[in-house]
This record gives sequence, structure tokens and C-alpha cells, in this order.
Amino acid sequence: MPPERLRILAFAFAVMILLLGGVALVDGWSEEAVRRIVRATAQIGVVLFCLAFSASSLRKFWRTPVSAWLLRNRRYLGLSFGSYHLLHLAALGALAAAFPQPFLEDLQAITLIGGGAAYVFLVAQMATSNDTAVRWLGRRRWTLLHTLGSWIIWAIFALSYIPRAVTSAYYVPFAGVPVAAVALRAARRLSR
Repeated sequence: MPPERLRILAFAFAVMILLLGGVALVDGWSEEAVRRIVRATAQIGVVLFCLAFSASSLRKFWRTPVSAWLLRNRRYLGLSFGSYHLLHLAALGALAAAFPQPFLEDLQAITLIGGGAAYVFLVAQMATSNDTAVRWLGRRRWTLLHTLGSWIIWAIFALSYIPRAVTSAYYVPFAGVPVAAVALRAARRLSR
């Protein structure tokens, strides 16, 4: 693996460790600490996901060194996103186990089904984010897996953040990121 790609993953893990350490120092082990980790991993995750999701569209419209870097490294941005979202899942599990109320009381079946499907695709995408998997699955099946999985993950982010943005300005940037990503992809498709 080229050093640039290793640096991306190492940076993602370093930030993750700093996040966990910072929250532990500020809040110790508490429900609020776990909730901070849940929120932070989702918020970092939406940005990383949308950068990978829209990298080719960004490159089409902005031929800059940054867009070239994003396109060249979108697999590793996606793996970084996946790592954050596995930590997000672990934090949700910790919340359910250590502080079950009101978390379990507020949990809806649609959240479990939609989130569960997104995690199945996330793990499958992470496991197949390599050239060997592309050859093994074949380009068509690999593309189907990654395209369908990405749209499901995008929908989860959009459905999670857009309604919150309507009631709280804090969530507007996090709703705006998936909206901007899909707008870029649509503009790219329309410009063909």
C-alpha cells in the first residue's frame, strides 16, 4: 500500500484515538460521554462518506489537486468512514448496554432495519474495498454492491440529519453535506 494511503488511515485512527481520549478526559465514563462519541463518529462519518461518495463528481467540476487527491484516495476515505462507523456502532452498543433507558425505549424498528441494512452493506463494502475482491466478484457485481450500499448509507444519513436540521440549526451542516453530495452526483449525471 502506498505511503499516502497509509497516512490517510493512520490519520483517521489517530483522530479516533484523540476523540475517545478527549471525551474520556472531559466526561469520564458516563451516558453523556458515550452520546458524544455516538454523535462525533456520525458527524465525522457523514463528511468522510460524502467525500468518497462524491469524489468523481467533484473531480469533474473542479479539476484541482484537491479533487484529484480525493478521487485517487476515495477507497481509503471510504475505509476511514467505515472505521468511524464501526466505532459508532460500538458506542451505540455501549449506550444500549450501560445506559439502556431512554435509548432502548426510543429505538424504533425502522432504525434497526435501516441501520442494520446499512451496516451489512458497510461491512461488505469494507471487505471488498480491494483489487482482489473486484477480480473475484467481477466488476459488475462489485459495482452493484458498492453502488447500492452507498445509496443506502446516503439515505440513512439524509433521513437522520435533514429532519433534525429543520428543528435545530446545529444540524444544518450535517444535513447539507449529503444534500450537496447527491446534488453534485446528479449534476454530473445530467452533464453527460
